[in-house]
Amino acid sequence: MTTRYLLAHDLGTTGNKATLYSSDGELISSDFYGYETHYPKHNWVEQNPNDWWEATCVSTKRLLEKSKIAPADVAAISFSGQMMGAVLVDNAGTPLRECIIWADMRSDKQAADIAARISTEETYEITGNPISPSYTIEKVMWIRDHQPDLFKQAHKFLHAKDYLVAKLTGNFVTDYTDASGTNAFDLVKQEWSPKMVAATGLPFEIFPEARPSIEVVGEVTTAASREVGLRPGTPVVIGAADGCCAAVGAGVVREGSAYNYIGSSSWIALATPKPLIDPKRRTVTFCHVDPKMMMPIGTMQCVGGAYQWFRDEIGQTEARAAKEAGVSAFDILNLKAESTPPGSHNLLFLPYLLGERTPYWNPNARGAYIGLSRGHKRADLTRALLEGTIFGLRTVVDTFLDQGVAIDAVRVLGGGAKGRLFCQIQADVFQRNILRIRMLEEATSLGAAIAGGIGVGIFKDILVAEELVKLSDVFTPNDANRGRYEQLYEIFKDSYHALVPIYEKLARLD
Repeated sequence: MTTRYLLAHDLGTTGNKATLYSSDGELISSDFYGYETHYPKHNWVEQNPNDWWEATCVSTKRLLEKSKIAPADVAAISFSGQMMGAVLVDNAGTPLRECIIWADMRSDKQAADIAARISTEETYEITGNPISPSYTIEKVMWIRDHQPDLFKQAHKFLHAKDYLVAKLTGNFVTDYTDASGTNAFDLVKQEWSPKMVAATGLPFEIFPEARPSIEVVGEVTTAASREVGLRPGTPVVIGAADGCCAAVGAGVVREGSAYNYIGSSSWIALATPKPLIDPKRRTVTFCHVDPKMMMPIGTMQCVGGAYQWFRDEIGQTEARAAKEAGVSAFDILNLKAESTPPGSHNLLFLPYLLGERTPYWNPNARGAYIGLSRGHKRADLTRALLEGTIFGLRTVVDTFLDQGVAIDAVRVLGGGAKGRLFCQIQADVFQRNILRIRMLEEATSLGAAIAGGIGVGIFKDILVAEELVKLSDVFTPNDANRGRYEQLYEIFKDSYHALVPIYEKLARLD
């Protein structure tokens, strides 16, 4: 019997990662193709959709060539993609302009226009998200308001992965997860909200059909096959937004499970049967890859980014030593941090170098060392930074617990999860087991591949993720550290609130 393979494309901000998996979840090979991001004005961030297509075609061909897999043995192609972008296409699927991507914040007026017609409270209850220029629909409104002649030619708006699906199949569709990042999708009914669409003033016809992430939405056309190197007729599964694919690739597919992605920023996400509507609007909710589940999420602005800052500005000695030894600077910094006791001799670090989202939603928040004395060493500064970022993540966990959500354990993935000390401190501060998955960097593409496998019948359902996702380590709480961390955590929270007036005064100086 011929082995069948699942091809997943993870369309990120810096490039596309193409990954090939066997039907038992084994990673066969991967390939990366980068592309540029453009910053035409302050707060404007764009990418060229044609670059995504080129990346998809080149990386697919390279992947098949180096893995020696025949195109006929690819059972399905599926996608994970960056969220909250806006690609406008005409009837032929041709992009009318560059994509306004997730990081673009130009559409604040359009967000205000929506808020004048429907309250943030009602928007949050319908969509699981507040009104914000971060979301897709405000970006589409901006194009309508500022480029009306171009907008008149628009047939549909699409997200990044949806554009690639359109190129492959000729069909204009999105999935529930990306739709839930538009500010216009009803989470419970899993359809475009008439109230939200009316508040935008956009024509209903411009919205693509929303389908479950695990559905086959077309086949590779003959014309597309010549460019991408796949067999005509290869099933195309729509896939999901990157954060939602990561949940599946981390094995977070049933209630009580959670994952923490640790990159420059960091987020904690859950699987729940219903949207999590927080009266204080501290968390947001997206649809899960499983159409019967939701994915509440709380995000920190600066976790790995804080450690990168420390390495570059304070840890230069360690960085030079690491370069000479041919190792990561973070490995040396972690060793230094391990040399000082938990609590860093009562030194606290507030990790708000880029403001903060969950639970405070305060763009003016700033970082600080608190309790610094003449006796503190570089090791204390290093460990305090790690502990401070994890205290920040604990506030996210507590925000979920405040809403009655059960969190049994937390799975970790992303580059920041490579450090054993970080994972152990997390277990001690969260007082929960921390489960480090084996594929720290490939979880997102594995989630897309699982969606593809379900779509073509290779996998029965989403629970297969619990079998395919392998753990490399389990970090259990050290009871000896619990008391000290609980005391410092309370002071950590008090420190933020005490400094809020100072943050506001500093912001007025800008």
